Amino acid sequence: MSHAPASGRGITIPDLQRMRDEGRPIVMTTAYDAPTAWIADASGVDVLLIGDSVGNVCLGFENTLPVTLAMMAHHLEAVVRSRPRALVVVDMPYLSYHLGCEDAVRNAGGLVRLGAQGVKLEGGARRVPVIRALVDAEIPVMGHLGLTPQSLNRMGGYKVQGREAGAAVELLEDALRLQDAGCFSLVLEGVPAELAERVTQELSIPTIGIGAGAACSGQVLVFHDILGLIPTTPPKFVRTYMNGFEALREALARWGEDVRGGRFPGPQESYILPEPAREELRAWKQRGQDD
Repeated sequence: MSHAPASGRGITIPDLQRMRDEGRPIVMTTAYDAPTAWIADASGVDVLLIGDSVGNVCLGFENTLPVTLAMMAHHLEAVVRSRPRALVVVDMPYLSYHLGCEDAVRNAGGLVRLGAQGVKLEGGARRVPVIRALVDAEIPVMGHLGLTPQSLNRMGGYKVQGREAGAAVELLEDALRLQDAGCFSLVLEGVPAELAERVTQELSIPTIGIGAGAACSGQVLVFHDILGLIPTTPPKFVRTYMNGFEALREALARWGEDVRGGRFPGPQESYILPEPAREELRAWKQRGQDD
């Protein structure tokens, strides 16, 4: 279960820092609507990320680039209505923080007003001015380094990062810059485990790994990947804990068979008409016959 405080209050950013300092792993997964938030929060996760991965797993896009700020706000509101105990962080989608600090603060502030407790954005040193502006506006920021999906065109696809000469040191230096800019945590995605371990050792804030080995302060996976809800082969770094797609398909197929076989609905799924109403219907029928 979660390492959440026992007081019954929701998890806060200082709680995550305490977990990191005490060596208690942080558990984060994605949520995109009330049902996914209910399930994830009941499982005891510490952080719910309304990820722009909603574009891939819910909206049918090939990548995250078509996801808009309005889409993110829509899914954030659905998660917030579930009143989760987990900390709620939302991704800032492509072009919502790339056009300048004022634009980024306005967009992130709108998400905070909808209930986000923090925002996540991708990128290294070039994002420092935007991060500083957000932090100055009292908006908590989670950084994201390594494989950053919004940069897939520049990277040439979804490839492990930090392997080339100089790239590991650059990523480490970027991580330190993001920490100095005020990030409360960093996601490290698709980087060699040894590099993620070194970054985690050098930083004083929590690192959340996804395809980054076991030495990070915590781990995140997409909700649909954990439960096997997508009928495609998952990435190497995913561990699937059930074949959710097949389980749900089978359940729906059984329901369809019951409908076609006249077994659904049965008496237990049907409502009984009270006797006075039955008598009224009988009287109405009799009147029709008399006429």
